[in-house]
Amino acid sequence: MSHTARLPFFSLAPNALHAMIKLSKTVGQSSIGERLFELVNLRVSQVNGCGVCVDMHWRFLLAQGADPRHLNAIAGWREAPFFNPRERAALAWADAVNALPQRDDTDAAYEEVSRHFSETEIVELSYCIAAIRGWNVLNISLRNQIPDQPAPGF
Repeated sequence: MSHTARLPFFSLAPNALHAMIKLSKTVGQSSIGERLFELVNLRVSQVNGCGVCVDMHWRFLLAQGADPRHLNAIAGWREAPFFNPRERAALAWADAVNALPQRDDTDAAYEEVSRHFSETEIVELSYCIAAIRGWNVLNISLRNQIPDQPAPGF
């Protein structure tokens, strides 16, 4: 695979870009909480192989004071002791929703997520998954590169 960006998507469709940014910011301010929002973003980005998003959300979690050892364990969250039941339910939901439509085994994950989240929070969590998956698709397909120096605030 080439390590050269295909298109500068940040400048070619500014209205769509601003809408995606607004969706991400809105979901980030939802009732699920900033830490959980970032954990889900990191997990979905890992599964989808989006280096740009893995790098960004890992840095955001570090800035929030997350333990690097815990962040490393997100890839194996089912075996790791670092996540509480609510986080585990959210990560299971993220894995199940992100696998759609190739796999549809969301029943068990939905049952578990409903024990820990309100209906509104489940919808907000689902929007979080949809938004990060959208960013993953853009970054991977257009080969957006991980910057040597992150932009301020990112």
